[in-house]
Amino acid sequence: MSGAAGSAMAPAPGVPAFRMRGVTKIYPMGEIEVRALDGVDLELHEREFVVLLGASGSGKSTLLNILGGLDVPTSGEVWYLDHELSRANDEALTHFRREHVGFVFQFYNLIPSLTAAENVALVTEIADDPMSPADALALVGLADRINHFPAQLSGGEQQRVAIARAVAKRPDVLLCDEPTGALDITTGKVVLEVLERVNDELGTTTVVITHNAAIARMADRVIHISSGRIGRIETNAVKARPAELAW
Repeated sequence: MSGAAGSAMAPAPGVPAFRMRGVTKIYPMGEIEVRALDGVDLELHEREFVVLLGASGSGKSTLLNILGGLDVPTSGEVWYLDHELSRANDEALTHFRREHVGFVFQFYNLIPSLTAAENVALVTEIADDPMSPADALALVGLADRINHFPAQLSGGEQQRVAIARAVAKRPDVLLCDEPTGALDITTGKVVLEVLERVNDELGTTTVVITHNAAIARMADRVIHISSGRIGRIETNAVKARPAELAW
């Protein structure tokens, strides 16, 4: 797979940040079992931008939750560098999430009574080496909105505040679940430009879940998921810029 008209070259594969071997996740639903993941083998590399592409119910969110330490597999192994997440206890997973992972979801989860800067400060106050809320908001293009409340911001601006909150602690990994799902095309492209900038400037391993195939053109690699399994993995030799995407 090759991106058309893009100018960003895909980097050479780096050190594996994540390794998954034989990962299965089963959820009991009354008398039946739902197999959300079914024997997944996968590596994600440091600094790369990955898109997880698949229909609703394909297992994308379950995979993301396991990568982020929000859930553990029923069987199989998950490693982040030299840390085995699949055998970690709750305390170790909490430490992993706090030290290494930023999350961005479809819905912004901002506190209405706090300004943009105060929402970001919720993370910076507990991080070891955070950037300032002002710097994090400047990174996402909201330097002039730091004292605005969520109700005074557009949907795209609220999502950028959520991204600033996620990256303010300088995470090694940024995990995004349908970050443009609630946005129109124009605003969605602005949010994708922010994610691209975070990946480029901070070197953050970035994983984006989407059902929108157009977004795949801006990724280093595209991982197709169907029925809890990896269908195929494609590489973009040349990546498209968000402004070049059409959906």
